[in-house]
Amino acid sequence: MFWFLQKPLPVGTSAPPFIAPDEEGSVFVLNLNRNKYVILVFYPADDTALCTKQLCEMRDGWDRIRAKGAIVVGVNPAPADSHKAFKSKHNYPFPLLVDNAKRIAKLYNCGGLIVNRTVYVIGKDGKILYARRGKPNLDEILAAIPE
Repeated sequence: MFWFLQKPLPVGTSAPPFIAPDEEGSVFVLNLNRNKYVILVFYPADDTALCTKQLCEMRDGWDRIRAKGAIVVGVNPAPADSHKAFKSKHNYPFPLLVDNAKRIAKLYNCGGLIVNRTVYVIGKDGKILYARRGKPNLDEILAAIPE
């Protein structure tokens, strides 16, 4: 199957576990974040127009995200120094994970020639609550998180 025809992982399935470094070299372990909801944002490139707009919407909605008991994690194959500059330039309050071999993107059916822009919400039980290609708005994403 062509990578760009793959559908996101189905809602209700277990989110594949992963470990990856962020822009500072700190290690993010998905399974150690089971006490909160995790919004995974797979995006194609640092500092491009649509990617910046998408992540700035997450930044601007940070208080609403935190009020829901959630965190945001950006995932992209760019190196740490690129992520660090991108994060600093736009003051993102969340980590940008280095997925240099697109290993995480492939686990989540987002890998291929370029990363397929996709947003997942992972519940506290490790199940996928929401999965959508493209750039869904923050209201739609937050609606997937139970009160």
